[in-house]
Amino acid sequence: MSHVEQRIGQTRQTLLNRLKNWDDQESWRQFFDLYWRLLHSVALKAGLTEQEAEDAVQETIISVAKTMVKFHYDPSRCSFKTWLFHLAQKRIADQYRKRLPAAVARGSNAATSTRTATVERVADPASVDLDALWEAEWQTIVFEAAVTRVKAKASAQSYQIFDLCALRNWPVKRVAAALNISAAQVYLAKHRVMGLVKREARLLEKQGL
Repeated sequence: MSHVEQRIGQTRQTLLNRLKNWDDQESWRQFFDLYWRLLHSVALKAGLTEQEAEDAVQETIISVAKTMVKFHYDPSRCSFKTWLFHLAQKRIADQYRKRLPAAVARGSNAATSTRTATVERVADPASVDLDALWEAEWQTIVFEAAVTRVKAKASAQSYQIFDLCALRNWPVKRVAAALNISAAQVYLAKHRVMGLVKREARLLEKQGL
C-alpha cells in the first residue's frame, strides 16, 4: 500500500494545522504525497508541458506554504478542495503567461504575420475548463482511494470479482467461467463491493480527502 493510500483516512484539518509549522517535514511530505498527482495531472490536462506542470505543482505547494501561517480551515465557508483548486488555478495561469514573452521573442525576427501566428498559437487558459478537469481528477482519486479501502475489507474472491468486472471490464460469463462460479454469484459480489466502494467514497468526500 502506498503512502497516499495509508494516509487517505486522516482528516485534512489535522494535517493542515500541522502544516503551519514549516519545519514539520513529515507533515509536508504527507501533504505532497496526497496531492501531487492531482495537481500534476490537472496541470498536464490543462495543456502544460511536463516541465511546466512540474513547475506549477511546485509553485502551488509554495503557495500553500505561504498561506498556511494565517490559514484557518473552515469547511462551512470553503471546502479544502475548492481552496486548493484556486491556488492551483493561479499557478497554472502563471505558466500560460510565461509562454507569451517567449513566443514573442521567438518571432521577433520574423514577419509581422508570422509573429502574430506565433502568439496566437500560445494556449489560452480561458479555453480550458479547469473546474471540470479538477472535479474529474478529484473524483478519480477519491474512487481509487475508496477501492483501496474496500480491498482491505472485502473477501479475496469478492474483490477479485469486482476487479475483473468493474475495473477490467470482463464480461460476467467470462468471470464466472474463470472462477468456476455462477453468474448470479458474480452479479451479487460485484453489486456488494460496488456498494462498499460508493460508501467509502462518500466518507472520503466528507472528510475532504
